[in-house]
Amino acid sequence: QLQLVESGGGLVQPGGSLRLSCAASGFTLDYYAIGWFRQAPGKEREGVSCISSDGTSTDYADSVKGRFTISRDNAKNTVYLQMNSLKVEDTAVYYCAAMAAWPPIAVSMNRGEYHYWGQGTQVTVSS
Repeated sequence: QLQLVESGGGLVQPGGSLRLSCAASGFTLDYYAIGWFRQAPGKEREGVSCISSDGTSTDYADSVKGRFTISRDNAKNTVYLQMNSLKVEDTAVYYCAAMAAWPPIAVSMNRGEYHYWGQGTQVTVSS
């Protein structure tokens, strides 16, 4: 079974931090670009950040640039999203997704290009 499992979500105050993890099972992430997406109530799913399979290229939505950092540890088959200076507007369900990609530097924020998706983890930023 090919599976991605997100963890690390929860309730945090504005200005706080969370680190989300995306762990893969059933396959290795070595050849996959990984994207983080989020969906807030009443809104479409949007790209947050992505990282190439070799870890050399990243991309961020303007709304999170400078606050969020994506990283990966292929040896642990895990991708992370460090979220700092969280805002109420960051409240959403966050999804991890994997995209088989070539060349290794390729990244994409287009959710249609991602093959495998996790179940999502809730992030709530509230006072």
